[in-house]
Amino acid sequence: MSLALDPTAQDLLFREARTANTFTDEPVTEEQVQAIYDLVKYGPTAFNQTPLRITLVRSPEARERLVKHMAEGNQPKTAAAPLVAILSADNEFHEELPALMPHFPQAKDLFFSERPVREQSALLNGALQAAYFIVGIRAAGLAAGPMTGLDFEGVQKEFLDADHSPLMVINIGKPGEDASPFPRQPRLAYEDVITTV
Repeated sequence: MSLALDPTAQDLLFREARTANTFTDEPVTEEQVQAIYDLVKYGPTAFNQTPLRITLVRSPEARERLVKHMAEGNQPKTAAAPLVAILSADNEFHEELPALMPHFPQAKDLFFSERPVREQSALLNGALQAAYFIVGIRAAGLAAGPMTGLDFEGVQKEFLDADHSPLMVINIGKPGEDASPFPRQPRLAYEDVITTV
């Protein structure tokens, strides 16, 4: 194998990692979330933009407000998870570009002066950062249960504002018994995906 990453870490992050549907009662600490973010913030994005915003749903009252916006099959999982995060894209991310790209501060106005362009870029790069966040959760020895089965408009109105677009909700914690009740689903083979020109 020509990968630099240790096989145990490869398994932790990819081969053995599964989407979790149940979790233990062990809490997810603020320190764990901080460590996850401090790792995944280095993932590459276009123009070093960081549109991802993470809303941690910790209080019972906020959890109740969120659960009502989840698809019926996702409601029990979201109600029971030790921690739930709403991931959204900040469509005004360009305001931070001068600080994030000090060598090219004019990128803010040169490329992102129009809202539709920002929304498209925030969606793409926010989703990319969300993928890094999932891998970071796994790197912390936790399991992630990402879900897009939700009322996006309802979640936006309940927890965000017009400048933030929900991307997904992720349940986070130590996997419980039968956390992944189905066998791992097939994946496409190398030759089905890779083309050389």
